Amino acid sequence: MAHKKHEPAPLPDRSAFLPVTRADAAARGWNEVDFVFVSGDAYVDHPSFGMAILTRLLEAHGYSVGIIAQPDWHDPASIDVFGRPRLAFLVSAGAMDSMVNHYTVAKRRRRYDYYSPGGEMGLRPDHAAVVYGNLIRRTYKDVPIVLGGIEASLRRLAHYDYWQDKLKRSILLDSGADLISYGMGEKSIVAIAEALDAGLSVADLTFIPGTVYRCRSIDHCDRPVMLPSWEELEADKLNYARSFGVQYRNLDPFSARTLVEEYPHGVYVVQNPPSEPLSTPEFDELYRFPYTRTWHPDYAAAGGIPALAEVKFSLTSNRGCLGDCAFCSLNFHQGRIIQARSRESIVAEAKEMTRDPDFKGYIHDVGGPTANFRVPACAKQAKHGACPTKRCLSPEPCNKLTVTHEDYVELLRELRALPGVKKVFIRSGIRFDYVLLDPDPTFFHELVRYHVSGQLRLAPEHVSDTVLKVMGKPSNAVYERFVDAFNDYTREIGKEQYVLPYLMSSHPGSTMKEAVELAEFCRDLGFNPEQVSDFYPTPSTISTCIYYTGVDPRTMEAVYCPRSPHEKAMQRALIQYRNPKNRALVREALMAAHREDLIGYGPKCLVKPKKGESRPHAGDRAKRGGASNGRRPAQGGRSRKGANGRSGASARGRGAHGKDNRANGTAGTRGKGGTKRAGTRTQQGRGTTGASAR
Repeated sequence: MAHKKHEPAPLPDRSAFLPVTRADAAARGWNEVDFVFVSGDAYVDHPSFGMAILTRLLEAHGYSVGIIAQPDWHDPASIDVFGRPRLAFLVSAGAMDSMVNHYTVAKRRRRYDYYSPGGEMGLRPDHAAVVYGNLIRRTYKDVPIVLGGIEASLRRLAHYDYWQDKLKRSILLDSGADLISYGMGEKSIVAIAEALDAGLSVADLTFIPGTVYRCRSIDHCDRPVMLPSWEELEADKLNYARSFGVQYRNLDPFSARTLVEEYPHGVYVVQNPPSEPLSTPEFDELYRFPYTRTWHPDYAAAGGIPALAEVKFSLTSNRGCLGDCAFCSLNFHQGRIIQARSRESIVAEAKEMTRDPDFKGYIHDVGGPTANFRVPACAKQAKHGACPTKRCLSPEPCNKLTVTHEDYVELLRELRALPGVKKVFIRSGIRFDYVLLDPDPTFFHELVRYHVSGQLRLAPEHVSDTVLKVMGKPSNAVYERFVDAFNDYTREIGKEQYVLPYLMSSHPGSTMKEAVELAEFCRDLGFNPEQVSDFYPTPSTISTCIYYTGVDPRTMEAVYCPRSPHEKAMQRALIQYRNPKNRALVREALMAAHREDLIGYGPKCLVKPKKGESRPHAGDRAKRGGASNGRRPAQGGRSRKGANGRSGASARGRGAHGKDNRANGTAGTRGKGGTKRAGTRTQQGRGTTGASAR
């Protein structure tokens, strides 16, 4: 796949960036730096990237920071650019888990890295946080090392590693680091800096929320919750499910307890409760720093950093997600409590954006993990946090749920009215069930009229309510109602635009029967996705725990999960049944599901029989109690077509690496368009220390 090099406006002088060489530091009059920030991503000084936010935050608090982006992990000298830092090394694998960055769900090596100069692959190692940590420790035996970013955040305790297909210890133990700053990281990184600057030893930093540390005694811990030990986790997968269930119920900063995981030889890994969410003024502050809003000039010859293209003209309006989807790691990373920037802060950033010579009048996105969440789920969360054992939206909406789009509507109107702004798009995804719950249809109407660029990408993920229940998504009927209403509004205003669904194959709960249902949905919709998002088991999601253990950690009930590569390939092929290369797999899948009635030449059939193969009798399916012909189309009883009757048959589906890597994993980006495809849906959130990207 060819990628055009982006030709930006002239880059700022390197003195506008934080130092990346000793000469840069000397030009500022620094003989040493307080912190050295080591990242698996290239250096982009834009607030969509966690490295930029955290380094600018430290700078604002008076600390000097040098940046080593993508060091050569084969050469110890590569982390010695600034010499010994006065306080600590801060280490992040980057905006994505390095294994997700490198490998597809089929464990094939990717060819393109959106976070590297010119998209070059191979500039960071596998398990980058571990490799960087050990690289530093070999040279600097006693300098504190603090891990952050999405890789460290989601591997902070024992976790299942899909690529090695085994349980792994806390990344803290394998990396040689002293501390993990997990989650979004702004509050914990400042607390760490102040404590170290005050002369405390890193071994004494056992009190900071949002951190994980190791120790030899837990006598100092207040009412800790003991998780299953490492030996118990290795002995029985169900113990890991039980442990994960406890972790899941201790993710809220207002109610969480200290968690302890015991390892051999008297070692304990201790997780403190999460940091409290940012207030609106604290959130706004992060966007007032003097960002250059572009990549470092050292990357100009390579064409820059591709990840910047889609987020450069996007606006982050919120953080956190009350959706709590099972396949998404956001709950473990950003949390469920919605935090929002003020409208004034967002509009001020938009005005600055319009002065960029590259701005063409289009704001690409205004959102976050979920664009239309701007207020906490309920008033109770301000003092007591999110309910540890109840979801806000599924399986049914909580009767205390606050549903309003009023502030978001006002924000979008203000942005549309700015001089130089032609169009404001919403691309980071909306919760359509939340839209339908709002008794005021203003947002829905204005979404359809002003904020859709031809296609509204929604994430029903599946059509089987069995699978949707495991996912924590609304029922298919809710999706159908939204699409019907969208099409009605679209016709009323005389526009031609469509809903394009994101679909996921092979998710826990999906047998071949449910996979066939999804294929029939695509058939009835006329939807021919060129790419399919296959479930990707990444660390610290409920779905990954189910994949590894076979049970839902919330209930300990058994859940079917496709595990073999062949079965996953069949489920994926069913969605792409029109592709001639998939015919053999589709036939095999249909026979495994006892749906031979869909092999033939009729309008409902998915694939033709092999040459010389007898055709199934028309009445066979009816005898089994099924109904293929005459099946009610899944969209409100009518053909799933757009306002002018044109189907989405030729539309591209979601990238195979998926949707939700908008997050803040140390230098991450909100992940839209091409950037989004570089990620995975399950990684959403900004990592601390190196983690701060949406």
